[in-house]
Amino acid sequence: PCREQIAQDLQAAGLIEKIEEYENKVGYSERNQDTVTEPRLSDQWFLKMQHLADPALASVEDGVIKFVPEKFKTTYRRWLTDIRDWCISRQLWWGHRVPAYYLPDGSFIVAETAEEALKLAQEQTPGLTAADLHQDEDCLDTWFSSWLWPISLFNGILDPDNEEIKYYYPTSDLVTGPDIIFFWVARMIMAGYEYMGKQPFNNVYFTGIVRDEIGRKMSKQLGNSPDPLELIADYGADGVRMGIMLSAPAGNDIFFDKKLCENGRNFCNKVWNAFRLVKGWEIDDNIAQPSSSDTAIKWFESMLSKSIAEINDLFDKFRISEALMSVYRLFRDEFSSWYLEMVKPEYQKPIDRATYNATIGFFDSLLRMLHPFMPFITEELWQHIGNRAEGESIMYASMPAAGETDNELLAAIERAKEIVNGVRGVRAQRNIPNRELLTLLAINENIELADVISKLALLDKVGSTAEKDPAAASFLVGTTEFNIPLLNNIDVEAEKAKIAKEIEYYEGFKKSVEKKLSNERFVSNAPAAVVEGERKKLADADTKLATLRTTLAALS
Repeated sequence: PCREQIAQDLQAAGLIEKIEEYENKVGYSERNQDTVTEPRLSDQWFLKMQHLADPALASVEDGVIKFVPEKFKTTYRRWLTDIRDWCISRQLWWGHRVPAYYLPDGSFIVAETAEEALKLAQEQTPGLTAADLHQDEDCLDTWFSSWLWPISLFNGILDPDNEEIKYYYPTSDLVTGPDIIFFWVARMIMAGYEYMGKQPFNNVYFTGIVRDEIGRKMSKQLGNSPDPLELIADYGADGVRMGIMLSAPAGNDIFFDKKLCENGRNFCNKVWNAFRLVKGWEIDDNIAQPSSSDTAIKWFESMLSKSIAEINDLFDKFRISEALMSVYRLFRDEFSSWYLEMVKPEYQKPIDRATYNATIGFFDSLLRMLHPFMPFITEELWQHIGNRAEGESIMYASMPAAGETDNELLAAIERAKEIVNGVRGVRAQRNIPNRELLTLLAINENIELADVISKLALLDKVGSTAEKDPAAASFLVGTTEFNIPLLNNIDVEAEKAKIAKEIEYYEGFKKSVEKKLSNERFVSNAPAAVVEGERKKLADADTKLATLRTTLAALS
């Protein structure tokens, strides 16, 4: 190598005072790992940037081009405020070759083709031939080609007045990563103003960067990137998309975990199974629509309308992952967990036509809302729905529009959900199976939406009473107490034994608190808040014991 030979020549000439070994970071060729990359100065081509940077900076600062999130304007401003001239030549054997042609006297001509270069050269030096010209071996920087993308995509360089470039330029939104703000985004904006006289796009949405579990950017060199085809094979294309997008707020990095894809796959399964449930119902045109189903349809119409308005607002603000989370919760929590439970017919019984048609309509709207995020499963299910009014594909179907929202009904259903959850909690605590119907009594209050609550909570009677039943299970919703008489649904002796055990526990707990409060040293030295906390524990234990003893007496 050159450096070794130079050292030998200097030593032979007696010009080296001493040789000392030291460690240094030396670059090696990526093609031949044993060959040191020797630095060598060479002429490079540069592009002056200041006149390009000024309008590009002003465009973003003045809000002509909007960044989402806005925090990346700081990065953009830092790059363009301290702009340096751009070295556009690269010592590569592929790419667009620098269109510079050297003459025998060392001067050069820049032209689009060799023929044009020869013509220009002959104007300076008559008699030159093509053999006298020598084209620069370097290629243009890759970004020097890429900065023309918004223009060249529609042939705007060669045919600047064609119909496509006039229609599509400037485009609406650019979606990209924040790591190439200067290398691509800024340069596209510069090229737009230089060659088209206007911005290339109106909004720039910066995604997060996908990183591995320890925060490293995924790359081929590190080998820390999963094989996307393997992920799709394991979790489905929609599952991978869904899982990652749910964890991808604008501009924030994503720490990849296969559990994200697993969550996406599970949701796809939920959508598919919900569709199978609905399409599996038998329809009877002769049965009337239950009042609970009519209420459920009106409620979900309002819920759908409210969600559409929220999602449209999130899209307008480029809060994509939040929009996805909103439609995800609408389907999983409201449609699948509540609405379908409200309207589904009894086991092996048919459903009325009006309820079925409304449910299929809701499913159609939900598929359209999910389609931008889950294109494959939504297309498949939409084909099975058979709606062809808007084309052969869901891609041509319009997004559902927001309508009227009945906020009173929404609030009433939310309260009904709390009551149903209270009944279900009692069933879980007392091990009462769903096949056993229960009675629900509100203390001094009429129960609204009793038909819906009765169906969801599996009740045979819903009513009101002025007297509390000490032996009944009870729960609160707001300030209203609800009683569920249990004598016919539980093992009385087992329940008495359970209560007796609880009484024994709280009596022991009460004694330990009383012992602590009887200690004058503790009461005198402990902070007032701690002492007050112990007194509250004592009062709570007394209240709990009184309730348990009353219940035990009622069961005896």
